[in-house]
Amino acid sequence: MQNMRDIQRRIGSVKNTQKITRAMKMVASAKLKNAQDRAEDARPYFNKTVEVLRGVFTRTKEKNHPLLAEREGGRHLVIVITADRGLCGAYNHKVMDIAEEIVETEEEVSLLVLGRKARDYFRRREADIMAEYVQLDDYPGYGFANNIADEIIHHFEAEDVNKVSMIYTHFNSAISQTVKKMQLLPVEEFAEEAKKIESDDEQQMDAETAEEGSDTKKYVDYIFEPSPAEVFDNILPQYLINVIYSALLESKASEFGARMTAMDSATENASEMIDDLTLKYNRARQAEITKEITEIVGGAEALK
Repeated sequence: MQNMRDIQRRIGSVKNTQKITRAMKMVASAKLKNAQDRAEDARPYFNKTVEVLRGVFTRTKEKNHPLLAEREGGRHLVIVITADRGLCGAYNHKVMDIAEEIVETEEEVSLLVLGRKARDYFRRREADIMAEYVQLDDYPGYGFANNIADEIIHHFEAEDVNKVSMIYTHFNSAISQTVKKMQLLPVEEFAEEAKKIESDDEQQMDAETAEEGSDTKKYVDYIFEPSPAEVFDNILPQYLINVIYSALLESKASEFGARMTAMDSATENASEMIDDLTLKYNRARQAEITKEITEIVGGAEALK
């Protein structure tokens, strides 16, 4: 059995650790509130950009743009967003597990890592890191997202890479975060949706033509000012910037939420350890008192 001095030292050590985890929880909670507000404030602007882009896709047949070009094979650039620090549960590992799966299953994969944890993890595994960004701000700026978007657009248009994806963590709540993987380039979300809408429109026009007994089909041709190509030139890069900016904000909010939850659990575990150690200390103290009483009684009997 441990002596009382050792148990007292352990209790003091756990109490000091508990103070640190409690302080980290309070800091993460304060940062989470600000990060969550920034993420929610950015969503209306992002949603409006998506709405405009979806409208152009579904109302024009001219969809020839460099950022929409689909290429077979080639290098796949994966943007991995993690934290610079740990102590946030499985937040970093969930993102890196998905990225590592892509690296292992595909032949040509390059990484653009954001966060020291991802940088160190894939550097140890000798992965191809095309670019790295560490010491990220707690509240990433729009200009930072703009720089990343410009970089990946440059590589895509220069055909250094044929596909660009992003892995980040979507913030649901302080205790719930979801890792998501989405393709950025070529932009395919609206292209697939536009094809579906055009197919539905054709079926509807066929039904209307059959009812009217005519072989002519009605098609509404929208006039764009400026042209659809100019609209794509402005909207597609803006869409990429907004997606990356939103992912950065969501990831930061998820990091603070995960750290707050992890530190709260650590604080509770420390309390349980202190209770267990206090019980062991009391038992050791009682055993020591009993031993001393026994020795006194034994000495008194020996003197008789």
